[in-house]
Amino acid sequence: MMTMKLYVGNLAFETSSNDLQTLFAQAGTVESVSLIEDRETGRSRGFGFVEMSSKEEGAAAIQQFNGKELGGRALNVNEARPREDRGGGGGGRQRY
Repeated sequence: MMTMKLYVGNLAFETSSNDLQTLFAQAGTVESVSLIEDRETGRSRGFGFVEMSSKEEGAAAIQQFNGKELGGRALNVNEARPREDRGGGGGGRQRY
């Protein structure tokens, strides 16, 4: 089964990966949560990634949580774009 990786942005600095785990578990099975931290300070950089165990759950999570308030800020949730695809400018198709 294909997992779906979500980008989660506009996070409050206090938001922990546990908070994200708990929130996104309401939409389905959370495979992994990674909160991006500043290397220098160790503080959250205000975004992270949540991997859901299926496309359906990923889509449900986007619907439920994009724009939802967490820690006083409206979350920005969408499907994470694979990083590999830098070159070739090939019209936004995704290869897996």
